[in-house]
Parts: sequence; structure tokens; C-alpha cells
Amino acid sequence: MTGWRRSFTSHRTSVRVPTSVRVRAAAALTAGVSLIAGCGVLPGGSGGSREPVKVMTFAPEKTRSTNLPGMPALAQTYARWVAAKGGIDGHELQVITCNEQNTPAGAAACARRAVKEEVVAVVGSYSQHGDAFMAPLEAAGIPFIGGYGISEEEFTSYLSYPVNGGQAALMAGSGRQLAGACDKVALVRPNSLAGDELPLLLNAALKERGLDEATDILAPDDATAYAEHAEKARKAAAEATFEELEKGEKPGCVAAALGDRTETFLDSFRRLSDDGRQVRISSVMGSVNQLLINSTGGRKGPFEGAYVTGWYPEANDARWQPMRDVINEYAFGDNRIDPADAGVQTTWIAYTVLRKAIESLNRNEITASALSRALDDGVRVTTGGLTPPLRWEYEDMLGAPGYPRIVNTSVSFQMVRGGRLTAQQDDFADVADTLLNAASSA
Repeated sequence: MTGWRRSFTSHRTSVRVPTSVRVRAAAALTAGVSLIAGCGVLPGGSGGSREPVKVMTFAPEKTRSTNLPGMPALAQTYARWVAAKGGIDGHELQVITCNEQNTPAGAAACARRAVKEEVVAVVGSYSQHGDAFMAPLEAAGIPFIGGYGISEEEFTSYLSYPVNGGQAALMAGSGRQLAGACDKVALVRPNSLAGDELPLLLNAALKERGLDEATDILAPDDATAYAEHAEKARKAAAEATFEELEKGEKPGCVAAALGDRTETFLDSFRRLSDDGRQVRISSVMGSVNQLLINSTGGRKGPFEGAYVTGWYPEANDARWQPMRDVINEYAFGDNRIDPADAGVQTTWIAYTVLRKAIESLNRNEITASALSRALDDGVRVTTGGLTPPLRWEYEDMLGAPGYPRIVNTSVSFQMVRGGRLTAQQDDFADVADTLLNAASSA
């Protein structure tokens, strides 16, 4: 796994104007797609004579902090696409969605509902409360396929099959990216259990390149302003003046990883008085996307020149076109789905894993235990170059304490140029060694 590399280049892709909702809805009804009102279940089409496959996707919606409504919306869109194709290997796909509410109680409720509904897998979901949702799923033997990568249990549970390296890989990658560009680094991150591991990972990469540890600035993830935290971060990072930069000095960098509140932090940050010193902004996918860059001024906004670490190729890369085609044809104008959103992208990849696993079984009835056995026994999933080939046999796993089940340690380095997220380098970066170093020093 650590030797995998694939070059990628930026492509500008045109978005086709979708046909009218009326025409597409008629086509969907012809294919046998129907939405059972009020219960959140979206069946696929008839799909042949084999038994239907029922799964769940959950994510927080309408909360005061992180919200990812595009993940369940993309799952429903995927089901409509599968219906139009005749199912997955003859199986009708039924998707149940659940609002995780960004609370332990909400996560546990979604997991209990998954058990009650007898789903065969939870797919492409988000929750930072792994201790709340994973235990009910484990008790029922339900695999968790392609979670967002925010909770520890996603990388430790024997029934979890992650498709990316989670926050761990992003922060290790961010440290690698910043080490070559910055003189000093300040990290603004949530004051939470999930946020506590971020400085360890960032600092492991900085140390590898001979830089000092980042200044760790804890912040609430539901604040309405971050003036105090922004001031601390700027003072900790500010080093080179503009004149010194012209002589080759490196700027200071502020790494902000506050999820949905990153925009709020940046609003506070850009209100600070200019002291003549250059400070670059850095963040990770999930905290920054193209819509946020656009809404904050584009090339004239605070993100211009920012460094961003992601799991996957940039959103305009041609390898995302199959997903974009499905969204254009089967989302029916659902504005919750942003193709550039890391949650939407992760859900697409997670359902790709589900589809490949179902097809590998080639059986009339798909069960939770059959799916987990197939994945444990070495189903190899290719994702069109969006990730390295994915496989969850023992030898494929990183094995690092804290996240032993990581099988994808690749990240992408991006940069905001001219108001657009663009690839900073052609190859993915492999952060396996940094993750191992961080785990050993924890």
C-alpha cells in the first residue's frame, strides 16, 4: 500500500444542464423508483428476482455545529441510480437515512434503528461519537462501511471498513504540507476528544522536517465568533514581514480545523488589524471547500494562497465525473448535494465498496455477516483512481495503535490559486510513516 502512487491533474469539467424534474421523475417512476413518504426509506427498482438489500446512511443535519446533509442525500441519489440500472447484481437497494444530530444520543438512536430495521450495513456515514454507534452495530454484526473518518472506533472496530485515513491522515498530511512552506505554525482546533489527537499528528509531521511543534489553540466548535482565538493564532504564527518574504523568508501559518465553524473563525481572523506580517491560512477538507472559498470572496478572500490537505483528488478532477453524472441525472436538483464536499465524496466511495462486495457474493440473499466475511476475505475494490485499491485483509492494514484498520494512507495536497482549489502536486502523498511515528509518540 505504501508504494502506491498515481498522478493526477486538474481538469475543468462542464456541468451538464439537467433535464426537467418532471421528465426525470417520470423516468424514475418508469424504472420503479418510489419514495415511501415519512419513513426515510428509498427503495431501488425491482432489480430482478433476488432479495432486496437494505442499508442505512446517517449524518448530522440542522445542528449548531457540523452538518453533512449531502451524505444521506447522495445515498438516496445512489439508490435511484441503482434502480435505473436494474439493481446491484439483481438486488433492489433500499436506503434508510437518519439524522445523527451530532450528539451521542443521536448516534446511538441511529444505530439502534439500523438494528431494528435489520439493515445489512451502515454505509457512508458521519459521526464523531463512535463509542455510541459502534457498540450496537457490533452486537448485531452490522458492518460499518466507509465512515467519514472522524471517530476512533472507525479505525479500531473489527466491523469497520474505512475508505480513507480519516482526520489522522489529514492532519499528518497537513503537517507534511506546511513543513515545507511555513516558518511557524499555530493550530486552532476543537476542544473535544476528537480534537485532542490533532496536534499529535500535525506535530509528528513538523518534527520529521525539523520544525518546532505547533502552538495548540483550543476553541469551541459551536462558537459564533473567534476573535480571541484568531488573535492568539496570529501572534503565535506571525514571523516574516512582506519585505522579508521577498528575500526568501517563509511565512507563518495558521492551521484551522473547526469543521463548519472554520468559516466563522476565518471571519474573525480577517478582521484583525494588519501588522505588516504575512500569515498563511491552512486547513483540511471537511473544514474548507470550494463553496466556502467562493462565499468568502474567492481570489480576493482570506483563503487565497491557503494550503489544503484532502483525501481525494480535487473536485474538478475528471475521475469524479461518474459521480457528477449520477448527481446530474438522479439528484433531481437536490441542493444538499455538493460534489466538492468531502462527505459526499466519501459516501460515493463507500457505496462503490458496497456494490463491489455485493457483486462478489453472487447470491440470492445478502446478509450482514456475508458482507463482512467478503470484505474480511479480501474483496479488492477499485475506485477509478479516487483512492488506491482498497482491501481489508490483515496485511493491508496500517496496524498503528489508535487506528490499526487504516488501509488508505494517501492524501492530496491542494492550494487556493485565483480563488480555486487546485492540485499543488501531481502525486498523492503517503503519510503511513508519519502516522506510525505519531502513534509511537502518543
